[in-house]
Amino acid sequence: MSQIRLDRVGKKYGAVEVLHDISLTIERGEFTVFVGPSGCGKSTLLRSIAGLEAISSGDLHIGGKRMNDTEPSQRGVAMVFQSYALYPHMTVAENMSFGLRMAHRPKAEIDGKVRHAASILQLDALLDRKPAALSGGQRQRVAIGRAIVRNPDVFLFDEPLSNLDAELRVQTRVEIAKLHQSLGNTIVYVTHDQTEAMTLAQKIVVLRAGRVEQVGPPMALYDDPDNAFVAGFIGSPRMNFLTASVGADGRMLRFGGVEAEAPPLVRALDPGDSLRLGIRPEHLDEAAGIALPARAEVVERLGSTAFVHGRLATGEAIVAERREAAARPGEDLTLRFDMRKARLFTADGARLR
Repeated sequence: MSQIRLDRVGKKYGAVEVLHDISLTIERGEFTVFVGPSGCGKSTLLRSIAGLEAISSGDLHIGGKRMNDTEPSQRGVAMVFQSYALYPHMTVAENMSFGLRMAHRPKAEIDGKVRHAASILQLDALLDRKPAALSGGQRQRVAIGRAIVRNPDVFLFDEPLSNLDAELRVQTRVEIAKLHQSLGNTIVYVTHDQTEAMTLAQKIVVLRAGRVEQVGPPMALYDDPDNAFVAGFIGSPRMNFLTASVGADGRMLRFGGVEAEAPPLVRALDPGDSLRLGIRPEHLDEAAGIALPARAEVVERLGSTAFVHGRLATGEAIVAERREAAARPGEDLTLRFDMRKARLFTADGARLR
């Protein structure tokens, strides 16, 4: 049985529709990440699962039970917020145990669960401190610990790392991954950071303007996007998109100031039809293939690799990943790629297959 099921779930604020007929299944024990640009509805969807927002239409099931009108405390979920939401006058132990104390659980049970969660999150030495004496990463671990002690069926994370610096984000991301491996609970996680999405998720849900664009494992979305929006959103740096057109005889494709033999799926189109050719930066470093002349403008060196930001003869910007010799700003380059690794989209973003 699935852990969470949404059937045509919608959400309105007055006349403004924020979520549009979302249908989605999240399996038990699965780590699912909602990702998308700001304002796409991912946090609203998470809060709807938690019961902090009432859905306007459709049905929400958790553990096989319809939860549309069920109070948040009765849904078997625990939420970790971006802002930590810790009580400043309470110690770490008191913050973590607050929910259990409000439920009047036995003291021995509370102490055991708090110490178990503290051990998992390496908070043992901090149980007597108050939030003001903790770093941002430690506060976030306390917030996660408060969720763990409740032993929920589902963990809900709402952009939990966005207030942390880069190093702490990496550390805490690893801790969340380990937490899922050790506990095996269902996790639904919201982020705008695709590095978090790609590294944590077993399944990614890409949202845009309150609608689901694509659902699948991270590499399936990366390698086989359904449309240009998903192709451009998943991956950093993003996929390059070049304006292309079908040649007069229907057998050639023009793009970036060059002409190359068109793939078979293009030959069914009419001469002059416009397309968008998508190429990942790492696919522009081939030893052989279609040659694309460019001029380097900015070079970002990242240890063993570099990202070369350049411009084509058509004036279009392009980014190439270089794993060996990086270019210099102002240098003329030849970027080579295999057309089989490119992705083709119609002018309005639909994938050609």
